[in-house]
Amino acid sequence: MAVLEKIRVKFGLAASIIIAIGLLSFIIDPSELTSAIQSMSSKYDVGVIGGNKISYNDFQADVQDMTTINETLSGQSAQSSEQQKQIRDAVWQNLIYKNLFDKNVRAAGIEVGKDEIVDLTTGNNLSPLISQNPAFLDENGSFSVDQLNRFLQSLDADQTGNLRLYWNYLQNSILNNQYDIKYASLFSRPTSENPLMLRKEIEQNNNTTDVDFVMVPFGYQEDSSIVVSDSEIKAFYNSHKKFFRRTSETRDMEYVVFEVVPSASDIEAEKAEVAGLYDEFSTTDNMKAFLMKNSDRQYDEYWYKAGDLKTIAPEIDSYVWGEGNDGKASDIITKGNTFYMARVMDSAMIPDSAYVQHILLQGTDADHLADSLLAVVKGGESISNLAAQYSADKGSNVDGQLGNIGWMTQSYMIPGFESVFTAKTGEPFILKTQYGTHVVVVSQKTAPVAKKQVAVFQKETLASKETFNSFYSQANKFATAASGSLENYKKAVDTMGVYSHPVNNMLESSENLGGIDDTKEVTRWVFENKPGKVSDIITVNTNYFFVVANKAVHKKGYATVEEVASSIRSQLYQEKLQAKMLKEVSDKIQGLTDLDAIAEKLGTSVSHQSGIAFSAINNQSLDPAFVGALSVAPEGKVSGPVVGDIAVYVFKVTGRDTGSFYTEDDAKNRDAQLAAYNTQMIIPVMMDEDGVEDNRARFF
Repeated sequence: MAVLEKIRVKFGLAASIIIAIGLLSFIIDPSELTSAIQSMSSKYDVGVIGGNKISYNDFQADVQDMTTINETLSGQSAQSSEQQKQIRDAVWQNLIYKNLFDKNVRAAGIEVGKDEIVDLTTGNNLSPLISQNPAFLDENGSFSVDQLNRFLQSLDADQTGNLRLYWNYLQNSILNNQYDIKYASLFSRPTSENPLMLRKEIEQNNNTTDVDFVMVPFGYQEDSSIVVSDSEIKAFYNSHKKFFRRTSETRDMEYVVFEVVPSASDIEAEKAEVAGLYDEFSTTDNMKAFLMKNSDRQYDEYWYKAGDLKTIAPEIDSYVWGEGNDGKASDIITKGNTFYMARVMDSAMIPDSAYVQHILLQGTDADHLADSLLAVVKGGESISNLAAQYSADKGSNVDGQLGNIGWMTQSYMIPGFESVFTAKTGEPFILKTQYGTHVVVVSQKTAPVAKKQVAVFQKETLASKETFNSFYSQANKFATAASGSLENYKKAVDTMGVYSHPVNNMLESSENLGGIDDTKEVTRWVFENKPGKVSDIITVNTNYFFVVANKAVHKKGYATVEEVASSIRSQLYQEKLQAKMLKEVSDKIQGLTDLDAIAEKLGTSVSHQSGIAFSAINNQSLDPAFVGALSVAPEGKVSGPVVGDIAVYVFKVTGRDTGSFYTEDDAKNRDAQLAAYNTQMIIPVMMDEDGVEDNRARFF
């Protein structure tokens, strides 16, 4: 347990989830994937990777291992929903490497030997996962062989097995990191580029062009003379079929939703209740208790600057900073269904940030030791020196000095440290937090500004039971009329005059609909029922009643011609329109060499653009085809027409300039970005080729 406590402290006051670093994998034993799961129904599989089915039970076992590692490091057993999701994502990533990446790496002839792993974990060429691991650092923040050896010696003595689990995690992460580095190097460009290519790239990207041009836009009116036939659509589909492959099942559905909102009488009743609290809000000496009992917004000791409260209500900010309003309560402010009151509790000149140093003391003797160290610090001893010897927090070393938390603001604040803003600069003091007893020094502050502590009463009107029942009755009436079939659903929509929200290609991972969160229950119903089915009432967040119609199922694999005909027709129409417009412009301006005459013939005007750089082709509003044509067109001569995405262009390059804004560093950075992109695409391409199935959304 002593080793565990040291690890937890060294990971800092805010230990976070330890998940895969870069492209790392957590593999205890590759042979653990048993053949038994191969026979299980895919209905109970979280996914399929590399031909291996990942059962729910096995996935959850890995999630539990990763959760245990996190608990070992943080000392906290509670996991938020976001932390749980991060852990599941990390486990899924690990399984991708375990079942797919490793296989492909070894097929490429890449190996990581046992001696190499020993060298990276306990030898002379330590991995950063070891050398920079807080568990193996000494009191000065440097890697300690003794700390590592003590950890390794404690593995067999740890009856929980958690330290062994963590060590396996580190070893296998290092193993897979080596595989990743070696494999990614096959796709990276050489670090030493061809000087001729580099010079050419810099030269091309430093050229800018000035141009006069005439633009004939396509417009938004559909051209009825352009016809796209069914045979053309089918031919396009057959020649581009690979682009119409779905990697996930989707659904088409429609839904009607009844949102429970408070009635006018509910709002009036709430207003009367708030009015009855006004006098107590104006006079109470225990504002914290009052707001805890009566308000949706609780009291906090935040110091607000002028303008900060506008995010709640502009009227509150205006009142707080109005003349002579300190200590008084504002009138009741109504914003929709919500009522507010404000009262200034205190005013002061407070800095925005303070530079904080501390020594964290824990244990039964912490208070006595804090008193002694306070006297030593007041005598001139360095906080950093004392922190190295006594502080339990070895993670705070901003600017290379132990004990330095650094600049703290109200938004970047350790709970319990709020008093640093009002503390005297350079005068040590003691404070207590949930982490222990601290000897604290505020060494610097920013310039103080006028701020106020404000109590804000906020009360949102909730729907009464009668109102709730009224909306449920409407939803039930619709659900009854719509039940049985999609046809009945459509009739009910028309009869009751409600709006039906269409959703096409809905994924099984969908968790919100139309701005409404936590609609996973709706998604599950859609994926568990056949097309044509209509749901009963599905309640979301207690105040949304959904009735859902399932319209169509789109299986994984290739979409049918009928499913993609609309998008193909649009693309072919655009291509035909471009060709038609290009010919029309060419015919009209044939023989003309003056841009003004061309503009008059086309019924438009001449425009001008300066400093167009080919290097910024993706960062400007002009058509890429037009920009590309400019870069190679002769100067002083009418060129075109050129067809782009939105118009046809006729132009004349009026000048060119060569600058020095695109440097050798820019070129190298761009190439590095391309290399990074190539390596980032390794796993997605592997997954696509393998046909990885991710069914996690079915369970979580």
